[in-house]
Amino acid sequence: MNRNVPLLGFIIGLIFPILGLVVVNFTLLHGLPLGEFINMLLHERDVASKVVSLSLLANLIPFVYYTSKRLDYTAKGIFIITMIFVAIAVLLKFNFFA
Repeated sequence: MNRNVPLLGFIIGLIFPILGLVVVNFTLLHGLPLGEFINMLLHERDVASKVVSLSLLANLIPFVYYTSKRLDYTAKGIFIITMIFVAIAVLLKFNFFA
């Protein structure tokens, strides 16, 4: 498989924030059980915005890697997914989801 395709970037851009959520849960929230963690994300919009924003920092690792390797299409895929998540975090912050 060609490593310089946006689809690979989209997949990587989805996986790393999920790993970031796990890291944020264990470091800042002291390992809440999964049910409580999801419940907190669904009901506390301000906390959800912060957690999503922190989890997006995980996308820096593959983005910098693929940019330094000059695999620009993959890096663009990671960037696009990251910007979608940023928009979601902003919408959560300002309570646009009812």
